[in-house]
Amino acid sequence: MFIKSLEKIQITIGSIFLSIFFVTIIIQVTTRMVNVSAIWTEEVAKYSFIWAVFMGAAVMLNRREHFKFDFLLKKLRGKAKQTLFLINDLILLAFSGAILYYGIIAVQTFWNYNWVSLPEMKMGFVWISVPIMGGTMVIYLVAHIYNNIKHFNKEEVSSS
Repeated sequence: MFIKSLEKIQITIGSIFLSIFFVTIIIQVTTRMVNVSAIWTEEVAKYSFIWAVFMGAAVMLNRREHFKFDFLLKKLRGKAKQTLFLINDLILLAFSGAILYYGIIAVQTFWNYNWVSLPEMKMGFVWISVPIMGGTMVIYLVAHIYNNIKHFNKEEVSSS
């Protein structure tokens, strides 16, 4: 239940930022057509797209749709398949933990940097998407590992 709620929150946040991205691009194209300079649109579009992608990446990892090489998965059954899921999840957990750790360092380092076109905006609001993505990936992967271990002796492991 917690995982589904977390995923729903991330999808909502990602959708909001993707909408901001599209609206900003439309504003940017429109203002260029009428020879008006809206310099803020480039940064808003870029940073909202970053948020949308990072939130989506974490959700896709939870659904096992982001990092997927299924050649072996299609051939394996039972404990061999479960073991492969476990190994994949442990590797991704180490990677996600690194994203979380270094994302926190990046946020601390760049928090007080300002946007070029909107100097009242702090870069920390952009960078905080990195540890949020890493942290939720860690949560999703711990849940995957727990479920895999819990069902390890059953014939098939759930791919979700």
